[in-house]
Amino acid sequence: MEDLSLHILDIVENSIAASAKRIEIKIEEDQARDLLVIEIKDDGQGMDEQMLKKARDPFFTTRKTRNVGLGLSLLTQAARESEGLVKITSAPNKGTTVKASFRHSHPDRKPMGDIDETIKTIIVGHPEVDLLYEYKKNNSVYRFDTKDIKSNGG
Repeated sequence: MEDLSLHILDIVENSIAASAKRIEIKIEEDQARDLLVIEIKDDGQGMDEQMLKKARDPFFTTRKTRNVGLGLSLLTQAARESEGLVKITSAPNKGTTVKASFRHSHPDRKPMGDIDETIKTIIVGHPEVDLLYEYKKNNSVYRFDTKDIKSNGG
């Protein structure tokens, strides 16, 4: 994957395949700490301990359409290449959280890409899912929640 927004889209698609009804995407750019953090949290089926151990294996997938599951393994590789890491927490019927960190200034950190287009793609492609998107950069915060729009009749 060429940029981080495509990694986000891939993980969100996995969340939706796991029956998530609510997905939270939080991105924080903290240039003072030289840190970029991406967190994706869902309320889907979650994973048991055994599945969680296999989640980063590129040759493991729960999909029936292909024999590989590259999403989490590629994200983990991208994080490692920029002195970061990926932490995955999950429990059956409790959902999954994927948190990736990157050294912001690292020359091998992938660009963010077109995150606005990624968010639009998720909203238009899956209107049944409530999506919270939060972007923090230094002291500024942008927040968008489709639940707010749906509750106002929009």
